[in-house]
Amino acid sequence: MVELYDRFFKLAFPKMAERLGIVYTPTEVVDFIMHSAEFALQRHFGTSLSDKNVHILDPFTGTGTFVVRLLQSGLIRPEDLERKYRKELHANEIVLLAYYIAAINIEAAYHGGRGGQYEPFDGIVLTDTFQLTEGDGVLDRFVFPENNERAKRQRAAEIRVIVSNPPWSVGQGSANDNNQNLKYPRLDARIEETYAARSTATNKNSLYDAYFRAFRWASDRIRDEGVICFVSNGGWIDGNTADGFRATLEEEFAEIYVFNLRGNQRTSGETSRREGGKIFGAGSRAPVAITLLVKDRSHQGRANLHYYDIGDYLSRERKLAIISEFGSSAAVPWQDVEPNEQHDWVRQRSEEFGTLVPFNDAPNAIFALRSGGVKSGRDAWAYNMSRASLEVNMSRMVAFYNEQVKAYSAALHRAGAYAADLAEGLVDHNPKMIKWNRGLKGDLSRGRKLEYAAERIVPAMYRPFVREWFYFDRHLNDMVYRMPSLFPDPGYPNLAIVVPGPGMRHEPSCFIVNALPDLHIHPTDGQCFPLYYYEQNTARQAPPGMFDSEVSRDRNVRRDGITDTALADFRHHYGDESISKEDIFYYCYGVISAPEYGERFGADLKRELPRIPMAPDFWAFSRAGRELAHWHLDYEQVAPWPLEEERAEQGDRDDFAYYRVEKMEFLSLGGREKDRSTIIFNRRIRLKGIPLDAYNYVVNGKSAIEWIMERYSVSPIIENRLLRTFGG
Repeated sequence: MVELYDRFFKLAFPKMAERLGIVYTPTEVVDFIMHSAEFALQRHFGTSLSDKNVHILDPFTGTGTFVVRLLQSGLIRPEDLERKYRKELHANEIVLLAYYIAAINIEAAYHGGRGGQYEPFDGIVLTDTFQLTEGDGVLDRFVFPENNERAKRQRAAEIRVIVSNPPWSVGQGSANDNNQNLKYPRLDARIEETYAARSTATNKNSLYDAYFRAFRWASDRIRDEGVICFVSNGGWIDGNTADGFRATLEEEFAEIYVFNLRGNQRTSGETSRREGGKIFGAGSRAPVAITLLVKDRSHQGRANLHYYDIGDYLSRERKLAIISEFGSSAAVPWQDVEPNEQHDWVRQRSEEFGTLVPFNDAPNAIFALRSGGVKSGRDAWAYNMSRASLEVNMSRMVAFYNEQVKAYSAALHRAGAYAADLAEGLVDHNPKMIKWNRGLKGDLSRGRKLEYAAERIVPAMYRPFVREWFYFDRHLNDMVYRMPSLFPDPGYPNLAIVVPGPGMRHEPSCFIVNALPDLHIHPTDGQCFPLYYYEQNTARQAPPGMFDSEVSRDRNVRRDGITDTALADFRHHYGDESISKEDIFYYCYGVISAPEYGERFGADLKRELPRIPMAPDFWAFSRAGRELAHWHLDYEQVAPWPLEEERAEQGDRDDFAYYRVEKMEFLSLGGREKDRSTIIFNRRIRLKGIPLDAYNYVVNGKSAIEWIMERYSVSPIIENRLLRTFGG
């Protein structure tokens, strides 16, 4: 089963695996969930899984593991087994291959436990579970009449227990894939009026992820009494967007048990190591949680919340062993949690943070505006460390796009009234020639041709300490936000402090840039706060000689990013009229870079943009921020640290191939132990004598050296693909 899910589906049906989030659930987790459902029934309702009329449903059954383990668990009494199997066990699956395997597995488990004549399992339905609430949920009435009768019986049943590993996918990763998730108007409307309505986030798209849909569907399906136990993505536990989801759970349920299994490998560095092993192995890099929900019609008020964190630095094997040792929720040493007004359950934000001076979006804000970094939507095309390679890539893509516009327009002309759907089918999605996204397809549908312009190639900060060339173009970048106001072109110098957007997974960090920053310089949509911003000079077209200053004849006018209000407030608070807006800018950078600031307000910074205290010594932080900015901006100009270069073989120092890097690594000391004072540069060269203090400053989970090691590498697969595509 593991081979089937972890290898076969991903290789044979990659789009299906991505859209449905197919991953095999470890039996330790399945057993824990089944026994936890039994615990909840006994503790809160005085009943059990074996009792009559306790209908149990796995709505996303995969290969039937949940039902199989239930039949083998002993939780169903021998005298109840036949009734349960025939009438009160239910399972749904939409993937035909998995459906047949699940049916065989469940039937074999029943036959093995009971013996006698082989009996088909009539409780399994080939259906899209979410579709059951959109219509009748049946398939072709003539091809699947027996299946549809099963669906009708399931819809009529009083489901009391829902257990599963719901799908995890939020949608396709690229418009090239043509692999969009299905829409469910009724279900999504329920999410909109509950989870989304209660969320304070601006972008609520993630609340329509399949696993949120599964929670919403199951919550409605058990009506006013029952038990739900899911293993799912655990990012919602402290995610900013999920505050509305947490608030809704508090309202709709009587008891909530959350077992945080951690394992978030979308982090890096020490944070990643602390998160420990991935419960699903290669199947998912997301954090994982087991959530047990009890709905009781007699309960009054908010839910009682119980929480347990499995702990730091645990391997996958150790986590599964702990789950087995507990056996069920009955043995877990739960911590009772009282949510705050913001519906934080863990790492609750402090009251003090709200009294500090906000960076932005308030009358007394320090900065006049902010902007997300630029989002290309096609990094592999729009970024490159070689300007010449970038010119080749983008000019070819623009030429190919214009060919598509020509073909699309011709198809529209020929097809007439039904042109749009027909013409869309003619679009070439070859990923070697183009990267489509919604904006570019919109331009295509409007017949807009694009023009390649070499002057649109500008320096950019792709990741911390990693500069690349970037093709800056509104039509070929997915989102530019307000970047044209911050960095119109290299002739308009500027500085910006970049902080993570709400929802960051790493420890708090920040970075300063003097070139166009990428949105994901921090993984949670980095937000940029500038020293200056530029406005288009509307007076530029006035007759010559009308204005005296050079600035007035420039196409852009520079404005201060620090507000007049902030300047007045700082001068008044410190009684110092010599404080300038530039001093305040560096003060902010000094304060939010201080380790004590991150430690004290880390929980707040995961959910909100920075706020700044008025420190006792303004100038100490301002000078520190200015000094930090020097090192973080001018790191390529400082004198190199004297390293020992150990050569395995001699070579020509002018030979580029001698220095070619595929992937730099730390020297291994055996197992996971690494000697970070030595870097294996390539098979010929080792760099020794790196001071360990160099790893102390961390941005977005990595030190500067580790960012360089990660980004300055070559993937042989990508390299070969580029060679085949572009001929070198």
